[in-house]
Amino acid sequence: MDDTILKQLQELKNLTLLGAKQALTMTDAALLTGLSKSHLYKLVCYRRIPHFKSDGGKLTYFDKDELNGWMLQRRIKTSSELETEAATYIVTGKRCQTSKNQSK
Repeated sequence: MDDTILKQLQELKNLTLLGAKQALTMTDAALLTGLSKSHLYKLVCYRRIPHFKSDGGKLTYFDKDELNGWMLQRRIKTSSELETEAATYIVTGKRCQTSKNQSK
């Protein structure tokens, strides 16, 4: 039982420290994203996730804000939003402008 309490306290400590950090290690990034370190290494290898390397290239770091942005980059529309777009299309014959279309 003591080991369980110690593990929980360590996890709370890690989560608390994570809130104060801006530059995250691989372990921190895994904790923040919920992804395994193995999966994060693959994403880094294929350059699918924004990251930084140390001078020697041995250590990998992540910017917390960039990581949060990366996690939130593929928003899925709600049923209500899709129904509104469909109704607009039926009435006007034009597609609704999305943020991607507006930036082009």
